[in-house]
Amino acid sequence: MADLVRVLEDWCPQFAGYHLYYPSRRQPSAAFSVLVDALRYRG
Repeated sequence: MADLVRVLEDWCPQFAGYHLYYPSRRQPSAAFSVLVDALRYRG
């Protein structure tokens, strides 16, 4: 498995993390819940 290599590092802003908008519905859709779970996963 190859590692990612950052190119043009001076032109690449630092990544502070994901910013999500949570819907105002009481129960989010299944697809949204799966997306949030996938982003939280740190394997």
